[in-house]
Order: sequence, then structure tokens, then C-alpha cells
Amino acid sequence: MAEKSTGGVQSVERVFELLELITDAGGDVTLSELSSSTDLPLPTIHRLLRTLVTLGYIRQLPNRRYALGPRLIRLGEGANKQLGAVARPELKSLVDQLGETSNMAVLDSDMVIYVAQVPSLHSMRMFTEVGRRAHTHATGVGKAILAQLDDDVVRGIVARAGMPTPTAKSIGDVDELLADLKLIRERGYSIDEEEQEIGVRCFAMAVPNAPTPAAISVSGPVSRVDQSFGDRAVPILRKAAQAISDELNRH
Repeated sequence: MAEKSTGGVQSVERVFELLELITDAGGDVTLSELSSSTDLPLPTIHRLLRTLVTLGYIRQLPNRRYALGPRLIRLGEGANKQLGAVARPELKSLVDQLGETSNMAVLDSDMVIYVAQVPSLHSMRMFTEVGRRAHTHATGVGKAILAQLDDDVVRGIVARAGMPTPTAKSIGDVDELLADLKLIRERGYSIDEEEQEIGVRCFAMAVPNAPTPAAISVSGPVSRVDQSFGDRAVPILRKAAQAISDELNRH
């Protein structure tokens, strides 16, 4: 019979604790690092890891470190699709009210991945394929997500992912990025000022209390998406982000 702890099956709780510790560590850890991060006995950690390796949810690297396994990818893709499905009605409402393309993205390792989009009806519009991955520092949704994280975590993300500059307006220096994130935290939203694509501006906002770091945005040509558009869009974005948060946490 499974051993139980308060509110649940203890062995299941321990498995997910280990998976979350490995995720928080950047995707791979040593056995000793795991042991120092949890109160679980070392034999228990080793037994659970061995089981997860056998199932494909964890893999052991040649250097003996433990990393997240390929079977988790399918679970993550399914969860991302569900996040997109929850957000889509609010994204459609954004398009109905503002007339520009709306997106939702989540943090996936050190990149953002777009999980939902509702396109504008304009012939000239912003288009991002659902499932596309992008660097955090060069997108409105990415910067909105980074602004929710500590600076040291941000430094780690961009150090691992790099800071390519798709346009001449992209941020390519970590200190410049941290200064921009400070402004984003103060005003509550981010702006992609043609940093991903020349001629396209984006206003984005993090989804509060999301189960995984997430953000939504509205994007379009700079000729239409100007500061007066932003003044109108920000409160609508804030309301939509809160509605998505409420729906995610209700489930």
C-alpha cells in the first residue's frame, strides 16, 4: 500500500519535488546537489531517480548528472496547448477591442514559446507561428516574463541562451536588459520597440500567479501601434491577464 503524507501520496509528492528541483536548477543536477536541496534521504532520492530514468522522465548524462528526460516533452506540449486553450477567449477579446494581433507565450527552459495567437483582421499584421520559440530578451512577452524574475536568474537565462540581436534596435547587453526590466517592473508592462522585427511594436504583460511564467501581448505595425494605442491597450491587457490568471488558478 502506498505511503501517504498529509493530503496526498508521499511517493508521488517526492517524485514531483525532484522534477521541480531539477527544473529550477536549469535542467540538470548532480545527485549531491539534489541531496543538499531536499530533506529526502539519499537512498530514497537514488531509488526515485532510477525509476524515473527507467521510465524516460529523467536521463543520466555521461558526466553522471541527471537531466530532464524526453518523455516530459510530450507532457509539456500538452500542458502548453491547454494553457493556450484557456487563454484564447481573452486573446480574441483583445483583438475585438484593440484590432491588433494578440499572443500568449510561456517560458520554456531559457526561451519563450508561443502557445496561442488570435490574428488581427488587418491585411498588414503581425504573425507568429504557435509553437515558435524565441529569445526572451528580444520579445515583448519575453521581457514581461523576465521582469517577474530576479536579476541573477535573468543573467543565467541570457548567459545560457545568448543575446542575439535580430534588429539594430535589439538589446544585446545584459546590463541594458536589466535596466529595461527595472522600467518594466515600475510601469507594469513591456514594450518591444522593433526589437524582434523592424516596423513592429508590441505591448506585453505578464500573467500574474500563472502556474508557469507566462505573458500576453498585442502587436502590430508601428504606424498603428503607437503610444496612444498603448495607453488604451495597457488597462485592457491588464484585465485580460488577470482573467486568464483567475481561470488557470480556478482549475
